[in-house]
Amino acid sequence: MPSPVSLNLNYVAPFVADHEWEQLRPAVSRAHRLLHTGTGAGAEFLGWLDLPEKGNHEELAHIEKTAVRIREYADVFIVIGIGGSSLGSKAVISGLNHSFHSFLHPKKKNSPDVFFLGEHFASDYTAELLEALDGKSVYVNVISKSGTTTEPAIAFRIIKTWLEKTYGKEEAKKRIIATTDREKGALKTMADGEGYETFVVPDDVGGRYSVLTPVGLLPIAVGGISIQDLLAGARAACREYNEEHLMHNQAYQYAAFRYLMYQKGKQIELLSTYEPKLTNFCEWWKQLFGESEGKDGKGVFPASATFTTDLHSMGQYIQEGRRHLFETVLYIGKSRNKIEIPQSKGDEDGLDFLSGDHLDAINEKAYQGTMLAHTDGSVPNLILEMEQLDAFSLGALIYFFEKACALSGYLLGVNPFDQPGVESYKQNMYALLGKPGHENRRAELEERLNEWA
Repeated sequence: MPSPVSLNLNYVAPFVADHEWEQLRPAVSRAHRLLHTGTGAGAEFLGWLDLPEKGNHEELAHIEKTAVRIREYADVFIVIGIGGSSLGSKAVISGLNHSFHSFLHPKKKNSPDVFFLGEHFASDYTAELLEALDGKSVYVNVISKSGTTTEPAIAFRIIKTWLEKTYGKEEAKKRIIATTDREKGALKTMADGEGYETFVVPDDVGGRYSVLTPVGLLPIAVGGISIQDLLAGARAACREYNEEHLMHNQAYQYAAFRYLMYQKGKQIELLSTYEPKLTNFCEWWKQLFGESEGKDGKGVFPASATFTTDLHSMGQYIQEGRRHLFETVLYIGKSRNKIEIPQSKGDEDGLDFLSGDHLDAINEKAYQGTMLAHTDGSVPNLILEMEQLDAFSLGALIYFFEKACALSGYLLGVNPFDQPGVESYKQNMYALLGKPGHENRRAELEERLNEWA
């Protein structure tokens, strides 16, 4: 079965000449070989590359069995993680589940409400979540390879304490699932000591590529989404985007287009969608490309927008601001629901000419009109089209971007699988918090802060 993701290059011709594609083809072939022979930078983290093809039937069966049990007994499922430990599952759940799942009548739900914690240190958010849990049956999935990442580690302390006070220590243990390292780390040690059910974070898959591993699949399955369909879509994409030749591989064409835009001074990519259910998917995409490419003073800055909402806030800048951005549009052909525009007796708003039309049709014309306006304003537009938003299509789109991102990093000459810069803020934070061993650094940082006060 082919990938349901289609790359539309019809609107980029004014911005990229035919010979530019041809000149880039040898570099794409070299990057492809680095990726598929495991000889490029970061090759120890290529487990995602053939993950949809390999599969692990025993692991998937374990995930689905656990998800069924949680869906049966839980009102609320809390996912504790940060970055790649939460963004992927949040993207899929919000993309495919009912937009107002929390407000549905219990009889209309086939899964618990899924909430996310451990992504920040915000007191009000945490307190309000705890308040909302009163009287609910709660299960928790804590996700961390090490167990020492500060945000989720603190969140887990808080939730673990709440669970033990609410249910007692023994029952709390049954409600906690840990997704962590196979053999080592603080969370693995705690999970073994407490007897938590566990799933493994693969050693050869980095966090931002981990949505199709237990890291993402367990929360997604608990959310009532078919992980079999999700993986089937990824598998179709894995097979389709395996071709070395640039003009036969749409994932590589996307990566090549980004590289060409970057060389022409387009330093910002705006991923836009006309479907608000994909807003969190854009957040996952931003981490994937930002953390993979943003190093060595290089990289396209990933930004996102949800249209038509953001056309009323950022549209002016996109249309007439600095010409340093290009746009990739995620376009969904049809919705699951049809909403017809009713007729108004007095036509007070002057919109009776739309009576009988569907919102989908209006959304399509808004997309077409915006795309034409932006290209006229010298904003190159690349279109990624899917006929519908379902688990199969979203699985394919995830793999499309993962493959394109890896190749894009190699084209830029960076390691797309490490993130050394992420540690800088952590070390400063640890020092300012007084973590043992950081005393000298703390004094230095406090002196600098005082100078700027």
